[in-house]
Amino acid sequence: MNHVQAAIEIPLAAMGEMTHRCPLQCPYCSNPVELAKASDELATFEWKRVLDELASLGVLQFHFSGGEPLVRKDIVDLVAHAAKAGLYTNLITSAVLLDDAKMTALAEAGLNHVQISIQGAEAETADRIAGFPGHEKKLAAARLVRAAGIPLTVNAVMHRQNLGQLSDIVALSLDMGAARLEVAHVQYYGWALKNRAALIPTPEQLDEATGIVDEARIRLKGRLVIDYVIPDYYAETPKKCMGGWAQSFLILSPSGKVLPCHAAESLTGLSFDSVRDGSIEEIWRDSPALNLYRGTGWMAEPCRSCEFREIDLGGCRCQAFALAGDASATDPACGRSPLHRGIFSLAVAEASEDRRTLVYRRYAGQS
Repeated sequence: MNHVQAAIEIPLAAMGEMTHRCPLQCPYCSNPVELAKASDELATFEWKRVLDELASLGVLQFHFSGGEPLVRKDIVDLVAHAAKAGLYTNLITSAVLLDDAKMTALAEAGLNHVQISIQGAEAETADRIAGFPGHEKKLAAARLVRAAGIPLTVNAVMHRQNLGQLSDIVALSLDMGAARLEVAHVQYYGWALKNRAALIPTPEQLDEATGIVDEARIRLKGRLVIDYVIPDYYAETPKKCMGGWAQSFLILSPSGKVLPCHAAESLTGLSFDSVRDGSIEEIWRDSPALNLYRGTGWMAEPCRSCEFREIDLGGCRCQAFALAGDASATDPACGRSPLHRGIFSLAVAEASEDRRTLVYRRYAGQS
């Protein structure tokens, strides 16, 4: 067994992008720019086989995501199947389709956790960013989640057009009954890359946001856990993206492709295997695409001799490809990348522009 093969471990968690269909049109969506058609989605029986295989492998958690997973008419059946298989289940949702009947059915099916996304602290901003009048529906859905006794996380994707509401978003998360808040600055892939000039914050806005988070973490300790992710363009060290390329987490696309992260299909030239063509175990272990950037053996300098290579595992391959044109290049978020100063300067320049026009995520049939 070679060095790369020896490093392979069973993923702790898996996420299923059940569909790319979604009522919202968020301009920072992590879905690929080329969205999968409904006709390409895995059928109910295929998702059930996937869930059984994951549980048999020893995967502990399954996250139902999208698009909007509640678009799927079989979502309650699939949650029940995952729970029966012994998987911890998390619904990652916009919540605009979550009504009392659906929430009751999901709770009875064994759903363990719900994550609701919000785009702002009040309806005018949130609905403009989402391209859909859904803010009040999200608040109503949060009440249903808590009434069902299910833990709630709020996910707030932050950028220049809503950062001024961060303090109010923290307060809103408490009002919604959340135990956890994810303050996640936009990461610039896919749709977000299209909208970078309208979304990226100024360094001053980022510093202010960091201060708000630091203060809220102290003040709300024991009441609200706050996760915080800064935009890579202002970082000095790269993050361990998704726990490392195909290290501890896998994502399944609507058509069943096994991916190491949300944006992996942006790496043109790579072919990802589908669960329709083989077992997840075989794909996870043997896929050339998944093995390509596993571990550290693929690294060139300066990553190869970097003392942090086992900590960040090279950072983000999708970002390296998007900004350097080479997925094996040093992640430009790293201060040791020759591109680092350039992306920092680019971010500052774009953030200084007063752009509000957004390119909305469009799915076939959306207007």
